[in-house]
Amino acid sequence: MYDIYSIRRDFPVLNEVIYLDNAATSQTPRQSVEAMNEFFFTYAANYGRGAHRLARKTTEQFEIAREVVANFFNAKAEKVIFTKNTTEGINIVANGLEWFSGDRIITSIIEHHSNYLPWIALRKYGVKLDLIESDREGIIDPKNIEDVITGRTKLIAISHISNVFGSVQDIMKIVKIGHKNDVKVLIDAAQSAGHSELSFREIGCDFLAMPGHKGLLGPQGTGVLIADDPASLAPSVLGGGAVESVRGCEYELLEPPNRFEAGTPNIPGVIGLGRSVEYVQDLGLMNIHNHVNMISRLAAKDLSDIQGVKVYGPPDRAGLVSFNVGELNPHDVSLILDETNKICTRSGYHCAMPALQFLDVQGTVRASFGPYNTIEEVDVLVESVNQLATTFF
Repeated sequence: MYDIYSIRRDFPVLNEVIYLDNAATSQTPRQSVEAMNEFFFTYAANYGRGAHRLARKTTEQFEIAREVVANFFNAKAEKVIFTKNTTEGINIVANGLEWFSGDRIITSIIEHHSNYLPWIALRKYGVKLDLIESDREGIIDPKNIEDVITGRTKLIAISHISNVFGSVQDIMKIVKIGHKNDVKVLIDAAQSAGHSELSFREIGCDFLAMPGHKGLLGPQGTGVLIADDPASLAPSVLGGGAVESVRGCEYELLEPPNRFEAGTPNIPGVIGLGRSVEYVQDLGLMNIHNHVNMISRLAAKDLSDIQGVKVYGPPDRAGLVSFNVGELNPHDVSLILDETNKICTRSGYHCAMPALQFLDVQGTVRASFGPYNTIEEVDVLVESVNQLATTFF
């Protein structure tokens, strides 16, 4: 049984606010914080850099976290690279593949900037970007991707779930289209990891990038890149912990994933992330999936019934709802919701300016949901927006 009120006891801040900003960052459960505290208080040392007992314990716990994450996503541990966020994971791919003038990349106009700017930056190598439009609800037709593939297309980079629309893309079909044409595929799972079933082997993509601090409920500064063939990437950061040997002006890199984790990693964060992934497993991924989608769709429906409120995205959305209240500035709406009922929402462009330009709006208010949000909180949000709309219209 999915006991929402028991779950909420693991997140003390929920006693103080109605937290609806999970698409930006989720709260971290007590159990993960305790795992990080245990690291600091009982065995803190550096990773892989010593024979003493604390160093051995630190390295062991770090690698246990890697195994937990790998098992959760049905991937091999050696394919799991720890990053500080989705952005870093995508940039590892952008900077790690070999590019030639005339190569092409396909992405969409509704991507988060993190799955947009790294590809634009490759223009310095003569790489060209093919931008795909979605429909007005944020759905991308895979056929539109197939239609623009050429013999020079090297990569397709698409978000699984839009952080503006809450729309879900058919990533299985997109991966099949890519591989049929000998094109690699990167999936940005920033809004789906921890909320949707993601088997790396079943999806079959080449790269899967995600944050630790959203659906996986981990601490900020953690993320994961799963690469089917990590050796195909050149590491863009070099230093201690990434090399097997150094002789004069020659060096030999360690095998993946260590060659991508140069320097001291976020050890407590990774340990906390491992515990958070176990927490998500204990709740049941499908339980979370069903709950989060249910309340996001309820919120969208009830908000759309309010006169003067415009809701964006499809009815079968996942995890979030973006909306506007008449011509009111989204930041003003978000601030009023906070000041009147302690409702925490996100406002603005959501790091997806082309998507908002496509909608011809100057930002939206976004309510996004986690495994601990309740129907009662949705009701408070809807009533607060209704009062606001009634006051101004």
